[in-house]
Amino acid sequence: MAEVKGYCVKCKKKTEMKDPKAVTLKNGRKATKGECPKCGTKMFRIGG
Repeated sequence: MAEVKGYCVKCKKKTEMKDPKAVTLKNGRKATKGECPKCGTKMFRIGG
């Protein structure tokens, strides 16, 4: 997957996700799950 940026609530910054995975929500929308490369907190982004 190409570089995907998301917001890390722990670092309070927008950073590139580590190991992003595409997921589909219950309502059919696409989302991306990953980890913050700096602190390891789980990150989530709704949308492609």
